[in-house]
Amino acid sequence: MASAGQASAGSQSHDPDFPERFRAFMRTGWRDTTLDVAPRVEAPDHAKRRAELSAAFPGETLVIPAGVERVRSNDTNHPFRPGTEHVWLTGEHDPEAVLVMRPTGGGHDATLYVRPRSPRDTDEFFTDRNHGELWIGRRHTLAEKATELQLHTAHLDELAEALDDSAPGRTRVLRGFDPSVDGRVRAAAPERDQELTRTLSELRLVKDAWELEQLQDAIDATVRGFEDAARALPADRPVSERLVEGVFGLRARHDGNDVGYGSIVGGGAHAAILHWTHNDGHTRPGDLLLMDMGVENRNLYTADVTRTVPVSGTFTPLQREVYEIVHRAQQAGIDTIRPGVAFDDVHQACMRVLAEGLAGLGVLPVSVDEAMDKEAILYRRWTLHGFGHMLGLDVHDCAHARKERYREGHLEAGYVLTVEPGLYFQPEDELVPAELHGLAVRIEDDILVTPTGARNLSDGLPRSADDVESWLAARRSEGYHLP
Repeated sequence: MASAGQASAGSQSHDPDFPERFRAFMRTGWRDTTLDVAPRVEAPDHAKRRAELSAAFPGETLVIPAGVERVRSNDTNHPFRPGTEHVWLTGEHDPEAVLVMRPTGGGHDATLYVRPRSPRDTDEFFTDRNHGELWIGRRHTLAEKATELQLHTAHLDELAEALDDSAPGRTRVLRGFDPSVDGRVRAAAPERDQELTRTLSELRLVKDAWELEQLQDAIDATVRGFEDAARALPADRPVSERLVEGVFGLRARHDGNDVGYGSIVGGGAHAAILHWTHNDGHTRPGDLLLMDMGVENRNLYTADVTRTVPVSGTFTPLQREVYEIVHRAQQAGIDTIRPGVAFDDVHQACMRVLAEGLAGLGVLPVSVDEAMDKEAILYRRWTLHGFGHMLGLDVHDCAHARKERYREGHLEAGYVLTVEPGLYFQPEDELVPAELHGLAVRIEDDILVTPTGARNLSDGLPRSADDVESWLAARRSEGYHLP
C-alpha cells in the first residue's frame, strides 16, 4: 500500500470527517508499550563533536535543524534524509528535530527538540497522517530518545518559544533545512550563519574512529553489491542498465539504508557521460560497462566506488590500453597521498599520467608539459574532472570548507577521499581516432590518509585489468543469488 500520509502544509489531506462516536471509540482500548533502549555506543563521539562546535562559538546560541519532509506528489513524500550536520552532532534521524546549543559559563547546554509519541487520549495518533503513529509507526518518548542519544530532549512544541528568546546578534542558524526555523530567527548578518556552515564542514574533515568503522561498513556492503552486479551481468547478451542498478540497489537496501547517491550504470558510450543516471540503455557484449555506485549504511555514511568492466569478460587490446593508463594514474595518485601533501599534488600526479597516456594514444595535440600548463590544461578535454573529493556522511563531503582547508589545502591523517581518474572519449569528438569514440574508463576507490601514507578502504574489489577479468569470471561462475 502506498503511503497515504499527508506530507506537509501544501499537500492535500483526504481525512474523512470522522463522527464523534468513532473518535471516542478510537481513543479507548489501547495497551501502552515501552521500548528497551540503551545509550548508543557512538553517543560519546557526538558529545565530543558538540564540544568542538561549542569551543568554536563561545557565548553564542547555535541552532542546527534536521530538516523537514518534502512532498513528492500530493500526499506522498520523498524519503526523508536528515541534514548531515545534524546527524553528525546528535545521531538523530527523525524529521523536524532541532538541536539548540545555548551558551553557559563553561560552554553550551544542548537540547534536542523532537516530536515525541502520539498520545492516545487525543485523536492525533489515528487522524494525523503526518505524525500519527497509526500511519507512520511508533516514535520514541522524550525519555527514550534522551537515553538513546545521551542528550537532553524537549517537546518540539516548545521550540518556538525557545527560538523567540534568541538574540539575533548572538544566534547562528544552519539555514536551508527548516523553513519554520529560518523564519523565526532573523539573520543578523548572512555571513554569521555562513561561518557556522563553514565551520561544521571543516570540523568534519578528520574522521574519528567510529566514523571510519561506518565508512568501512558502507564500503564492504558496496563491495558485495558490485559482486552481485557481476554475477547478474551476462557476457553473451544485452541487459538493461537498470537491471544492474536494481541488483545493486537491492544490496544497498538490504545491507544499508539505501544507495548513497544516484547509481551511474553506463554501458558503451553512456560511460562517457559523467552523471549518467537515466540508466535506460543496455549493456552489449564487446563494450565496457562503467558502474559508479555506493551503499549508504544505516548510520548514513556512504561509499563511492567505480569499476569499469568488459561485458564480454575480456578487454580488447585498445580497451586494455586505455584501462591501464587510468589504472596507472590512479596508483600514482594513491602513492602520493600522505599527511602534509597538498591536495593539488595528488591531482597533478594523476593528471600527468593521464596526459602521458593521451600522448601515447596519439590524441594529445601538444606536448605533455604544454598540456599540463595551468593556463591551458588541454588534457582536460578527455579527463573532465579532478582526481577526487572528500567522503563521509555526504558523498561529496565537507563541501563548504574553505578552499585553503580543502582544495587548496593539505591532507591530514584521518581524511577520507576518493581517487577516481578517468578518460572519456565522446562519440562526437572529431579530434580522436574513430576507434576511441564512445570509449570511457573510470576507476575509483575510497582512500584513508594514515599517519604514514594511505590505505585503500575499498581494496576488496580488484583494480588491474588482469584481476578485473579474473574477478568477473569468478563471480559469474557462482551465479546470482539473493542477498
